[in-house]
Amino acid sequence: MRGGIKEQFDRDGYVVLDDFLTPAETEALRAAGDSLARNVPQEERRSVFADQGRDEYFLNSGDKVAYFYEKGALAEDGTLLVEPHLALNKVGHALHEKVEPFRDVTNSERVKDVCRALGLDTPAVAQSMYIYKNPGVGGEVTPHQDASYLYMDPPDALLGLWIPLDDATLENGCLWFIPGSHKGGVHTRFIRNPNEDSKDLLIYDRPQPTYQRNNFVPVPVPKGSLVLIHGLVVHQSDRNKSDKSRHAYTFHVVDLVRGSYAEDNWLQPTDDAPFSVLYSKSWV
Repeated sequence: MRGGIKEQFDRDGYVVLDDFLTPAETEALRAAGDSLARNVPQEERRSVFADQGRDEYFLNSGDKVAYFYEKGALAEDGTLLVEPHLALNKVGHALHEKVEPFRDVTNSERVKDVCRALGLDTPAVAQSMYIYKNPGVGGEVTPHQDASYLYMDPPDALLGLWIPLDDATLENGCLWFIPGSHKGGVHTRFIRNPNEDSKDLLIYDRPQPTYQRNNFVPVPVPKGSLVLIHGLVVHQSDRNKSDKSRHAYTFHVVDLVRGSYAEDNWLQPTDDAPFSVLYSKSWV
């Protein structure tokens, strides 16, 4: 593994590794994502990702291949406003278990080497997603910390791995980061609502903060790269303003020895679907 990534990761909260996947691996993931979009099962209802706080379909998707649509791709009655293969926001959250090309990359020695380089003891994959951000409908992802949604105690026991399958540019919605913003703790959390009578299944435990745009730096990267994302670093992406797609595969790893996974996170492991461990130093 390339030296110095932990130093940069600790300083900035993110690291870019170029040429992480081979061109063949990149194309295999891209083809798998395209196949998912073109073969959505007829019985799947059209769930809009932006509505996840009130959506049982979202809440129960942790161990499944579930389909989530862009808000701008559906009319109020649920009919599609764009071609079906361009309508999805994402597919998740168990691609690393259910779909072979994603399983192969997620469990590769290169991924394990990255986790070792960052000092993870027992990394386990909590979730995975294929993000589409298609031209015309690919919406903005507002500034956030991943730890808001997959909280670990301490929060630095969470790691995001983000792999663009198209070149990610300023025009089609590359990631933007606030360097060093991972040093200030978690700003808000998205949790299971303790009020079981509420229509809101998931709620934020405090107001979401506002971030100054001029604090963000853009991080355009070529396809096949790997972007490592600290659980607390603030990041975002703009809507796709181009005529080019910006597909990406992303997954999150939690260190089951260094941290404790919160019981009020939206995503919960079960006896039938535990988080899949990549390796464990503790077992050696």
